[in-house]
Amino acid sequence: ITIINHRQHVGLQKLLALAGISHSSLGPCIKYKFIQDDKSGESALVCSCFRIIETMELTCAVGQLVHETIQAHQKIYHTGSGCLLFLAGAWSRVALDCLQRGISVGNIISAMSEGMDVCLDACRKCAVSIDGLGVTSLESCAVKVSKKPIKNSSPALCSMQGTIKFDVKTLTVGEQRKIKLSRHFCEMKSEDFSKVLLQSPQPKLPDIVHIAEGLSHGCDDAMKLVVEVIRMQSKTNQEDVSYPMFDITKVVTCMLPGLPEDHGCVVFGCVVLLSAEQATVAHHLKEQQLKVVLINGDLSHTYRHLGFNRPTGMHRVRDHIDFSSSSKEDEWVKRTVTHLLNLEVNLILIHGHACEKVIQHCCRHRILVVENVKASVLKTFASLSGVVPVTFAAQLSKQNVGTRAKVAIWKDLSSHEKYSLAVNISTGSNSGLVTVILTSSIHGKLQALEDQFWACAYRLHYALKDRALLPGACGTEMLCIHQLQKRVEYHVTCHREKNDERGTNHYRRVVLDLMADGLIDYISTVMVNTGRISKVKARTQVSQQLQDYLGNAAKSPQLFLNSENQDSEVFTAPKPNEARAVEIYDNLSVKQEAWRKALDLVFLVLQTDAEIITGVEQKTEIAKNSLLLL
Repeated sequence: ITIINHRQHVGLQKLLALAGISHSSLGPCIKYKFIQDDKSGESALVCSCFRIIETMELTCAVGQLVHETIQAHQKIYHTGSGCLLFLAGAWSRVALDCLQRGISVGNIISAMSEGMDVCLDACRKCAVSIDGLGVTSLESCAVKVSKKPIKNSSPALCSMQGTIKFDVKTLTVGEQRKIKLSRHFCEMKSEDFSKVLLQSPQPKLPDIVHIAEGLSHGCDDAMKLVVEVIRMQSKTNQEDVSYPMFDITKVVTCMLPGLPEDHGCVVFGCVVLLSAEQATVAHHLKEQQLKVVLINGDLSHTYRHLGFNRPTGMHRVRDHIDFSSSSKEDEWVKRTVTHLLNLEVNLILIHGHACEKVIQHCCRHRILVVENVKASVLKTFASLSGVVPVTFAAQLSKQNVGTRAKVAIWKDLSSHEKYSLAVNISTGSNSGLVTVILTSSIHGKLQALEDQFWACAYRLHYALKDRALLPGACGTEMLCIHQLQKRVEYHVTCHREKNDERGTNHYRRVVLDLMADGLIDYISTVMVNTGRISKVKARTQVSQQLQDYLGNAAKSPQLFLNSENQDSEVFTAPKPNEARAVEIYDNLSVKQEAWRKALDLVFLVLQTDAEIITGVEQKTEIAKNSLLLL
């Protein structure tokens, strides 16, 4: 509950209040929360900023803007929503403070845009190429989880139950070179690797294990599944390319309740859950060469494509009502099923939904209907079977029927309440299509586990796409603060030389200094979320480390928790010669886009309310002048 001061900018105050939701969602030490609906009494288990915003009823205009912004960001990147919302709040506070100091809206936008340019330039300068992170083998790595605490671990690892470690089997130089030149990666001894590097012109491949470890951000189990996906996709890839194989469009998830979380795994093909009626059909079709059709939309009587506009204000009138005749929907269902039978279809994969009547009729004729299939999965089946997906069932012909589909029984779920069987649908070839099975004995936790998996998957996806990473554990933010402070000093020097303390650019140093303070607040909030330090001590430590790194800007300052003394709640920077347990990374494109969207959101709210307020003031002045004339 936030009290709004109507004498100040209302929109920015609302944005600042909403940003408070993100404070507990920063860093890897995220705890699960119950969101309860006061009206229905239903509750949801969430652990991310995106899910919290999604479950809230945001009726105000600012709330809807926040929801749409976070939803758009999450749809593309699947991570970074907490950072986006927090910085939107922090920079809303900057704008509010500037308005109270009498700085105009135009000058605020100009200075904050300059600050953003400084931060983005700092990101580009401190980005690390993944091509120089070594060579390792996915084929010969066995993922293990160590339950021992990590000394000098960064706050980005404080909630990790263990650190990912890999056992690499010993290979001869010939075997190592063979794997090096293949699609797989092998970590070699430095002396052996140098010999191979001289013999082979191939460039260094990124160390996927090292990158995954640094991008896990506390989600060890989810990242292990992502690494396994890459290993399996690389194994099926037949092309001779010199870069890791990770096609995220060919990855699907299947949530299986009732089993412990350590039962999660990765399998080839597309695993789906079926009802008891569909399970009977699947048992009949298992291990057969099936004829499959692909439908892009819904399989229902009422489905229309997006360009269809139904005429408004029209009513159909009949002379008489024939109660014996079947409804229009029944006629459509009968016509559709007959068409499918004539084409001898056994399997229907639908991107959308199918009406219940169609599913029932298809089950009676032993036709398996699978709903909610990802568009990328349909594309994979289409490319391998040589068929073209259609929008409506009436468009189906012999040219739209594929013959390279198989259904295999994957797991019996007869004890489950809703589902009876899990089946694996595949094309019988190395398509690279894999399913990640997520399990939990707590049904409400499955959604959070799926979110964590996709967050890890997209972090690794964008790392390979950008071919660059940023220093993690708030290292990038500290470098940005350092650059903002240098820019403030530059403006101070300019004003001092010109002897113009109240010049046109005086506001810039004020705005930039406040933006740097917002990033300090972000870092200290991440530190506070570890539960081992107060906000005051956190800000003190950040300020101290910034002073320590003034003379050594080349080395990225990552915050590390000093765990030598359990009674000491101090975050320290590692000494120059001190080896780090784990390098922590952030994504370049994800972080930059989150910062841009945060600032755009602040500008939108700032300018919209400013225009409304300005309009009211103009009308008020006109009214006063009219009264004076009278």
